[in-house]
Amino acid sequence: MSGQKDYKEYISELGKKIKIYRIMKEMSQQDLEDKTGVSKRSISRLEQGETVQVDNLFKILLALDLGDNIELLVPDQTKRPSFYLEKTDNKPKRVRKKTVKNGFKWGDEE
Repeated sequence: MSGQKDYKEYISELGKKIKIYRIMKEMSQQDLEDKTGVSKRSISRLEQGETVQVDNLFKILLALDLGDNIELLVPDQTKRPSFYLEKTDNKPKRVRKKTVKNGFKWGDEE
């Protein structure tokens, strides 16, 4: 292949990230099972990089408050790419005044 990951690598990375989020939320696998109805075995399998049913994956993502990120899995092609960029500040940017060095001007400059 040309350096592109296969689906197993993506599943493995996803499982590791989900485990980190679960731990950061101070949830055990049992807590997540109680909240989602997804078996502890399925949660464990996902965290170890094994495949799980898609509906179980979405239940887990929602339980970890990652529901807003689900839309990023397959972005809406009708929205511009800038829509997905994080808005930092809405302050207008400074505009630099054009300066002329050494007093030289081209014929069309005012």
